[in-house]
Amino acid sequence: MIRFVYVIVFRVFSIMYFVPKMSYYAKHPEKYSEEECYRLAQDVIDRVRRTARTTTEYYGTENLPEESGYIMFANHQGKYDALGILAGHAKPCSVLMDKKRSNMFIAKQFVDLLGGQRIERNAPRQQMRVLAAIVDEVKAGRNYLIFPEGGYGKKHDNSLGEFKYGCFYCALKAKCPIVPVVLIDSYKPFGLNSLRRVKTKVIFLPPIPYEEYADMKAPAVCAYVKEKIQAEIDRQEAKRSA
Repeated sequence: MIRFVYVIVFRVFSIMYFVPKMSYYAKHPEKYSEEECYRLAQDVIDRVRRTARTTTEYYGTENLPEESGYIMFANHQGKYDALGILAGHAKPCSVLMDKKRSNMFIAKQFVDLLGGQRIERNAPRQQMRVLAAIVDEVKAGRNYLIFPEGGYGKKHDNSLGEFKYGCFYCALKAKCPIVPVVLIDSYKPFGLNSLRRVKTKVIFLPPIPYEEYADMKAPAVCAYVKEKIQAEIDRQEAKRSA
């Protein structure tokens, strides 16, 4: 928490400049393309990352599909997760986020800038509408980032929580590639009560083509993706212990 407060205080003038700018870009798609909005988002992320004394190593960027229209499913550890992933993802990408969290100051402007979707907990009909909208967008060539754990609680390690299989219907209906994404130590930037420098990892695993999971039901796809993410986490932890 101390690092998060430090970033807000240190970057107060930048916030006063970039928050209205993000809002303006988001409200005027006729002036600013998706690529321009995404570059602005990455600029903001880079400033936050440098101020937060955080560096992120990226692996497997060559695994990202050349053609757009795919969904990344990542483990969830903290406030830095989406920032860490999008900073290393060159092509425009949108996000699915909890509606309550997404309407907080700065988060709201950020999600609006990316043209993201908001999902309400305990509102099945609204969830179905949002997931259907994501399917249409992915079919049209947009990329999405989804955290199937939903939330992250107070994580202090790289353990996985329960994956919710409902969000995997998006991939099944869009018939798109799935890219599992592994976050390592992403809880540290805004989870540790410290200002010491921290390093995180983002690992883009090989994509899972639709043909590979087409005959599976959503719960099975969910378990399959979670298994791949867990295997990579175990591999990283083993390397650290060696």
